[in-house]
Amino acid sequence: MKKADLFIGFFIGIVATLLGTLVFLQIKMPKLVSIDGFSTIREQGIMGKLITLGAVINLLLFFILLKINKDLMARGIVLATIILAIITIFL
Repeated sequence: MKKADLFIGFFIGIVATLLGTLVFLQIKMPKLVSIDGFSTIREQGIMGKLITLGAVINLLLFFILLKINKDLMARGIVLATIILAIITIFL
């Protein structure tokens, strides 16, 4: 069992979520992509919702990794999604 594949999957899950969140912000709310926009997002209390929408990409990546028999990487993506869900609860 290669633990490196698990960490690679975790890293892919986190990066995919960040990219998904940025793409969603760029499409729906382009004014909020700046540093000032970050404080506005925090004030409005929509940070958790944005992270959740960004994590939808992890579902697609999970099934792609299962299809190509990269089970440990898929587990890493699930781990990243669980950790992001816990973070979202506290935001």
